[in-house]
Amino acid sequence: MKIVIINGPNLNLLGKRDIEVYGSQSFEDYLDGLKALLPCEILYFQSNVEGEIINKLQEVEADGIILNAGGYTHTSVAIRDCIDAILTPVVEVHISNIAARESFRHDSLISTVCAGCIFGFGLRGYELAINYFVNNR
Repeated sequence: MKIVIINGPNLNLLGKRDIEVYGSQSFEDYLDGLKALLPCEILYFQSNVEGEIINKLQEVEADGIILNAGGYTHTSVAIRDCIDAILTPVVEVHISNIAARESFRHDSLISTVCAGCIFGFGLRGYELAINYFVNNR
């Protein structure tokens, strides 16, 4: 099984930015542990550029995609339309509970076209999403 994790804008700053919200661990350190823990191939891509995220979503050949679109979650009709157009199932993940944050973060444009949504469980949300794909082959 192959899973691709796609992280959007500013997630390259995990471990350095808003530690009280996102924690002190870098995503790369977390990913190393995740790869050792789970029985599947995990590929990773991060971009701060909307078009690069769309291109990656369109080119992925995998059993599932985990997408943390960051701020684009609330603004990108283009990413939403891309998810709707591709055949690979996508699980939306957010480290923080977007429903408990600022009101502009409450609405996700991508949730309705994703297989499921996980938010508020910290980095563990990625593991939960992978387990969804592993258990629903």
